[in-house]
Amino acid sequence: MLDVQKLKGKIIEKGKTIETISADLGINPSTFYRKLKNNSFEIEEADRIATILSLSGAEASAIFFSQYVA
Repeated sequence: MLDVQKLKGKIIEKGKTIETISADLGINPSTFYRKLKNNSFEIEEADRIATILSLSGAEASAIFFSQYVA
C-alpha cells in the first residue's frame, strides 16, 4: 500500500512539486492526484518516481510497499 504522506514529504524534501513530477512522468497532475488517492501507481511509474526523487531502495520500498498495521 502506498504511503501518501511519505511520498508527499519526499517530493517537498527534494524541492519538487506534484506538477513537476507529473510532467516528468508525462501525465496530467489531476491523474497523479487520482493515482495517489487510489493507490494505483504502476510498478514502472513507482520506479520512475523513485528515480526522479533519487530515492534509495529502502525509501522507495517504505513509500510504495508500506504495510499499515491496524
